[in-house]
Amino acid sequence: MQIFNYILLAFLILCAVSVSFSKNLLNSILIYMSYSLGMSIIWIILESPDLAITEAAVGAGVTSILFFATLKKIHAIKGEDKVE
Repeated sequence: MQIFNYILLAFLILCAVSVSFSKNLLNSILIYMSYSLGMSIIWIILESPDLAITEAAVGAGVTSILFFATLKKIHAIKGEDKVE
């Protein structure tokens, strides 16, 4: 079990570093979602299911949807171009 905790900790550090070096905003949001899901797993291991559910719902769910909506609104996410 201790090895799994170290793997999760390494995953969180990797996500934190990679989101700061990412140039693509969409990739940054996906990495942020992964970070939030990793944190929710850590909260479950720490026997705090209420925080795990909150982290999963707010961190990976609502906040990511708001980020996606913002990227769409500022036209940072490009749709498929029609080639005729």
